[in-house]
Amino acid sequence: MALTATIYTFSIQLSDVDRAVYEALALKVARHPSENEEHLLTRVLAYCLEFAEGLAFSRGISSPDEPALSVRDLTGALKVWIDIGSPDAARLHRAAKAAPRVAVYTHKDPAQLRQQLAGEKIHRAEALELYAIDRDVIAGLVKRLERRMNFDLSVTDRHLFISVGNDTLSGDVARIMLD
Repeated sequence: MALTATIYTFSIQLSDVDRAVYEALALKVARHPSENEEHLLTRVLAYCLEFAEGLAFSRGISSPDEPALSVRDLTGALKVWIDIGSPDAARLHRAAKAAPRVAVYTHKDPAQLRQQLAGEKIHRAEALELYAIDRDVIAGLVKRLERRMNFDLSVTDRHLFISVGNDTLSGDVARIMLD
């Protein structure tokens, strides 16, 4: 018997001072049985950090050639390819050819990602935007993860402040530079 996705519902009050984005987000996010909680929450935070008109989650693991998140214009043209975790160089090469902007948000060790991509052939490698979300923030959210979750997210100077119930988590979203 095949396992099915688990649906999580997030109600997020987003205040992104860096980009002047203030939104109340209501997200239904499917978690594939093979996806870990860290990856799920990184996808949700990336959605918030990249929130823009045309932003959408992909169909997931069943569509491996699609980004985890994408921004498309009204004609359906891909404007931004957003990946999560540690995509390999070949995937990023394809992404950079498919979209004018490519961003990656990782919840893993940023040094590993940098080492994995060092010296690899990636189209427009200098234009890649690689970000590491503070691993303690992700771990704190994992501890509080529920199928229905409400939190406030404030972003100032790429620093996250997340209020979940009576708790506040905070940490940076650090830019990773390729050598």
